[in-house]
Amino acid sequence: MRMIFGLVLLVGIALAGGAVYLAKGQIGQYKTAIAHAEAAKAKIVPTKSIFVVNRAMKYGEKLTKEDVRAVDFPVAALPEGHFKDIATIFPETTDQLRVVLRPIEKDEALLEVKVTKPGEDAGLTSRLEPGMRAFAIKVDVSSGVSGFLRPGDRVDVYWTGRAGGQSNAEITKLIEATVPLIAVDQRAGDVEGAQIARTVTVAVSPNQVASLAQAQSTGRLSLSLVGVGDDVVIASNIEVNQRDLLGIAETVQAPAPEQEKVCTIRTRRGAEVVNLPIPCTN
Repeated sequence: MRMIFGLVLLVGIALAGGAVYLAKGQIGQYKTAIAHAEAAKAKIVPTKSIFVVNRAMKYGEKLTKEDVRAVDFPVAALPEGHFKDIATIFPETTDQLRVVLRPIEKDEALLEVKVTKPGEDAGLTSRLEPGMRAFAIKVDVSSGVSGFLRPGDRVDVYWTGRAGGQSNAEITKLIEATVPLIAVDQRAGDVEGAQIARTVTVAVSPNQVASLAQAQSTGRLSLSLVGVGDDVVIASNIEVNQRDLLGIAETVQAPAPEQEKVCTIRTRRGAEVVNLPIPCTN
């Protein structure tokens, strides 16, 4: 009897020890899971709801409710000018729609600078920065980079004409660098394919308008397309004339030899007047 009691006691002690061991393991796993959850929670980036477009949109298209949707966006990287709610994009006080001012790619954030106000016309004035003016430049297939100019491109403007002065030689000079284009002919949005334009419109300051107007009336203007992302500062004194182009050195005439000064005095010999040479005193 005592032996059976002892065996039962030993079995009970073993079971109790096993239960304690299992409980300890479960508690350890629980603590580890809690620690992992806390770490994951700390890595969660706070977000805020903004609106993006559902499809690629071009200049001049009207924006409808079907074109936008709300997405979660990291608060630390919120783009400036985003819309916070659908009522701001489409006010209930008007049924006029906004118009796209700049190309917007699919899933790109909808910003205030890329659309007009409800019912507002998307004209060239919306593309001009404060203090800037629109100026039209006449171009053809050669001066307009063979029709590959697009609104949003930047160009260098060269003037070719006669400089005046004694030589009156024809020169070509860079007069404006990295000027932004805001329209090609009558189109301020995307231009499909290469099209030969008759005019391009640039955004320049009033002083540049005066310079370009004077240059256009006194010579020929040519445009040179600037590459995307090219921020190299171009020297403003680029100028080439015919002699520079052909490598002809300008000849300098030798000064004429100075003639010896001769002094004379007039004297009369009877009825004849004679000039007699005398030494010059000064």
